[in-house]
Amino acid sequence: MNAKTSGIAIGGRAPDFTLRDQFGQDVTLSSFVGSKAVLLVFYPYAFSNVCTGEMAQIRSRLDEFMTFDSEILAISCDATHSLRAFADSDGLNFPLLSDFWPHGAVSRSYDVFDESKGRPRRSSYVIDKHGVVRWSVHNPTSIGRDLDEHLRQLHLVADEVA
Repeated sequence: MNAKTSGIAIGGRAPDFTLRDQFGQDVTLSSFVGSKAVLLVFYPYAFSNVCTGEMAQIRSRLDEFMTFDSEILAISCDATHSLRAFADSDGLNFPLLSDFWPHGAVSRSYDVFDESKGRPRRSSYVIDKHGVVRWSVHNPTSIGRDLDEHLRQLHLVADEVA
């Protein structure tokens, strides 16, 4: 489903960033260049119904998302302490990154920030091992992602030989 056609261009370099995870540790996108394909999952709010369901589905399939060749990074504008509470309450043991301050800067750089609501849209990007955007999808806020398709796209890119 591609309800919103904006976003950054396929084939372009992914905007680099460093964000803090739920443990206060810095995570830098470019640190994966040369070693892993990355799935960026922008989500509106921690603890909201659809987002909670999606993150639980990712948690239950984490071994498929995080391999020697692939990584998943979930990004919202929630503060790090909120993300820690979310992770602790739902057993989310993968990086939940805070785009809190400057508010939505990374979401804006990926053209998925909803200015009227102050949060990212439900969008995803697959970044290859060279830091190039290879796939994206933008879902309506009320509709969860097709995680099977996300995994398929991530593994297509992760399995490519340079």
